[in-house]
Amino acid sequence: MSLRRLALLCFCVLLAACSKVTQENYQKLSAGMPKAEVESLLGKPTDCSGALGMSSCTWGDKTSFISVQYAGDKVLMFSGQGLK
Repeated sequence: MSLRRLALLCFCVLLAACSKVTQENYQKLSAGMPKAEVESLLGKPTDCSGALGMSSCTWGDKTSFISVQYAGDKVLMFSGQGLK
């Protein structure tokens, strides 16, 4: 295996290990938390949608994710699945 491929493989493994979608971070979420604080904790969301002052953002993928629903700029409720 070339040195370049080995470096790329190591980078990918480290990137996957640094995911912020964890049980530990999920437990830090709370109702009323500002959106900026959630994004500081979890990073940029994978997907967001909303209308009329309500929005929903998701971090992660189909098997492991955190979903947060906002009313205005504050966390209304949140859920998670497949967290480690």
